[in-house]
Amino acid sequence: MSISIAWFRRDLRLSHNPMLRAAVDAGDEVVPVFVVDPAFWGPAGRNRRHFLAGCLRSLDERLDGRLVVRNGDASEEILRLAGEVGATEVHCAADFGVAGRRRDDEVAAALEDAGAALVRTGSPYAVPPDTLTTNSGTPFKVFTPFSKAWRHHGWELPIPAPRSLRVPDGVDSDGLPDAPEVDATLPDPGEAAAKTALDRFLTADIDDYDRARDLPGDDRTSRLSPYLHFGCIHPRQILSRIDQRAKGHRVFATELAWRDFYADVLFHAPESAWSSWNPDMAAMEVDTGRRADERFDAWCEGRTGVPIVDAGMRQLLAEGWMHNRVRMITASYLVKDLHLDWTRGARHFMEHLVDGDLASNNHGWQWVAGTGTDAAPYFRVFNPVTQATRFDPGGAYVRRWVPELEPLADRHVHEPSASPNGVPLGYCDPIVDHAAERTEALRRYDAVRASSR
Repeated sequence: MSISIAWFRRDLRLSHNPMLRAAVDAGDEVVPVFVVDPAFWGPAGRNRRHFLAGCLRSLDERLDGRLVVRNGDASEEILRLAGEVGATEVHCAADFGVAGRRRDDEVAAALEDAGAALVRTGSPYAVPPDTLTTNSGTPFKVFTPFSKAWRHHGWELPIPAPRSLRVPDGVDSDGLPDAPEVDATLPDPGEAAAKTALDRFLTADIDDYDRARDLPGDDRTSRLSPYLHFGCIHPRQILSRIDQRAKGHRVFATELAWRDFYADVLFHAPESAWSSWNPDMAAMEVDTGRRADERFDAWCEGRTGVPIVDAGMRQLLAEGWMHNRVRMITASYLVKDLHLDWTRGARHFMEHLVDGDLASNNHGWQWVAGTGTDAAPYFRVFNPVTQATRFDPGGAYVRRWVPELEPLADRHVHEPSASPNGVPLGYCDPIVDHAAERTEALRRYDAVRASSR
């Protein structure tokens, strides 16, 4: 009787799992396994580890308690497991991340030396990285032409979960990992919760997504990003239920295209994970030292004196998530008002975000910082008060996360210092003057431009 191994990573679901289907087709019995590798488990923030532990619990329940968990280096644990059960094929979804590719190459080499093979089927993306190229055969550097090629390429329809899964008895497991304690209120984990979230979004919010997505006070985004990150749901499952003739649906599909685009960018430029994709912008002057550290701490803790910024940073701490429009505002404030290196903000986000994805997070930061692909023109410096007035006109979002401002009238909630009675007790004055810092940001940008000519 042949045995294959189904190695779960960022595909913690049974439905539309090409890797699992390939493992089922290859063996009479299948060993489903997840490896808690310290190289990947350790660097993840507590929120992601907590959510991942819940997703593994959910997957184990769907497998009737038969998920095998091994703790240790993946290249050693997968090789050991293959030897224990006599498997000649280990199936997994392709990982296009920097560390993930390196790990999989090590596992493939170890298995090959032992007379076995690593079989990669499927990926976490609708259109995997390194699939689309420009007419000249080079990777895309601009999103709009990428998105056109992405839509033209299309994707296969999702496949159902296997009807049956025969798992051999007696395979040792180290047991499910404990979920670390967290302060944030996180979403329910797992495949069933992901499908419930998708149903809610498609029923209530997607038709108006093109307008409502930018209004943090309405909170009508999909909230699917944590489930996409861990593969509790696949983007093709979402796209199969979207009517791209409708504007709201089409705009939401574009957000999934951005996810694939940034994964493709990182695949072709792995060094851009933590350095400027545009090398000319690497020379941008940033502040360091004690004052810079104090301002960074104020930003992290939501006490900058700028309500929309503080609301976003407090939401991040409370939910392990932040509204996308507010992510842009808070990032712009760190880079262009406080003049701090974008990597400091990206690391803080990755520490707390339950949906923290290296490609999407860091290249989103580079978009704001003007250092990446499709970067916002550096001279576009978000005015946080203007942004807040436009996208949170009644102050619902700010009041939710900055209750000190609850008594203020709508016209003052985004700029408390303009209130007749001044800044409410318990809140603080702005730590910097936006107009002055905008001028300083543009001066630094002009200096970079002059030096790169």
